[in-house]
Amino acid sequence: MWGYPSQNAMQGATGITRHGGERGDPRGMEPKMKDALTIHRALLEWEAVHEIVRLPFALAHADELPRALGLPPERCLVTRVYSCDGPFGARRFLTGVIVPAEGRPSADAVRAAVGAKTLRPAHPDIVNAVTQYAANLVCPLLLPDDMPVLIDQRVMDALPSDDVVYTATGEASIALGIRARTLYALTHAEPADLTAPKTPHSVS
Repeated sequence: MWGYPSQNAMQGATGITRHGGERGDPRGMEPKMKDALTIHRALLEWEAVHEIVRLPFALAHADELPRALGLPPERCLVTRVYSCDGPFGARRFLTGVIVPAEGRPSADAVRAAVGAKTLRPAHPDIVNAVTQYAANLVCPLLLPDDMPVLIDQRVMDALPSDDVVYTATGEASIALGIRARTLYALTHAEPADLTAPKTPHSVS
């Protein structure tokens, strides 16, 4: 269904009946991971029209979205997370990069866009801890405010802004459908030319 799924419908779809998106255990355990219900609640608050989609099989990685949905890769967006070292001994930070499913950005282009000295795929444990999403199923929404996010310019050029794109939600069996222009606006991602050069030095 396209529009605003009801809270009860979302609870049934995700098997979740709890309230509150990111509470931590009062005894000091790790905070709850973000999931489709967390995203759904945020989008309702933002009055953003969206669709929650039950997938026919559980994803091992967001790159499987085209196969699960029967759509071309450019309609299925993957958020890759990289660990960056700042120049001149600046602190290490994470960067999110939104690309079409199965796409890989140029390491040099990402490094230049965020002003990093070095760049490598972030360790899954770090991705889990910082984004609070499963590392292979990161949604580009609700990422930390201090985490730079880039979007491949080719993604924005390839699709009309009213087309619906799909992303992971942190849950293996559920995807998010949302208009491209809405996603671009809510992520505050910076468009960048992330095309790999002819002699590619791309990062996973």
